[in-house]
Amino acid sequence: MREAILVIDMLNDFVSPDGLLYCGDEARKIIPYIKSLIREKRKEGAAIIFAKDAHERDDKEFKRFPPHCIKGTKGAEIIEELKPESGDCIVEKRRFSAFFETDLDEILKRENITKVHVVGVCTSICVMATVSDLCARDYEIYVHRMGVADFDREAHEFSLRHMERVFGAKII
Repeated sequence: MREAILVIDMLNDFVSPDGLLYCGDEARKIIPYIKSLIREKRKEGAAIIFAKDAHERDDKEFKRFPPHCIKGTKGAEIIEELKPESGDCIVEKRRFSAFFETDLDEILKRENITKVHVVGVCTSICVMATVSDLCARDYEIYVHRMGVADFDREAHEFSLRHMERVFGAKII
């Protein structure tokens, strides 16, 4: 049984100050922690998986949020500080959960993953939706407090408590 690091939406549009849906300075602050965690877990043989928004130009999500992370644009690219290495997996998603109409579950099963460490943005949206689906699939879940951020501090704190109490995630 193996571990995985699931890095959610650490993309230019969310994490770069000039991004179309910039999550703010809190998103910048988690980069060194995530980079260190990836390095540590890679040495231990963990799978490294990046889940990234990849929207079409006419995506219905743009009725709720401004256009962002459009396929083929710089905004949809993983930030330079966390560039994937050979052997890392990249899962393109078009909804909040990294499981919705993706092959993430198959990747986790194929890699014999039972424990998933979750980091990224936004805590109250894509992170929490993905953690909900990890719970529904009975994975052991670790959300790294120093590795997640949100637009809204209050929503961030609520989401951490909710993921712990409702979805059984260990907040570390």
